[in-house]
Amino acid sequence: MTALRLVFSTIDSEDRAKTLARQLVQENLAACVTIVSSVTSIYKWRQVLEESTEWLLVIKTSEARLPELMARVKELHPYEVPEIIAFPIESAYAAYLDWVLQETSGA
Repeated sequence: MTALRLVFSTIDSEDRAKTLARQLVQENLAACVTIVSSVTSIYKWRQVLEESTEWLLVIKTSEARLPELMARVKELHPYEVPEIIAFPIESAYAAYLDWVLQETSGA
């Protein structure tokens, strides 16, 4: 197990996805955010079946910064209940892992 975490979040526009991604990287909460454009989400919200076009953010961060990142996404996100799902990474290329940890150290 590594100290690297992948966090998934979806958002309702490309502009908002880019704004959120830039903010997280600028604040050293994420080393990188990959934006996957135009995904379709089907879900129930308040007992109504919904279908939305969203942008998926794949956020690379360290285990140490995860609580701050999650709080910041919640604060900046326009959804009442934003998707914020974190995954531990079993293994990673050492140089990439080192880069993520360095970028999220805040130094």
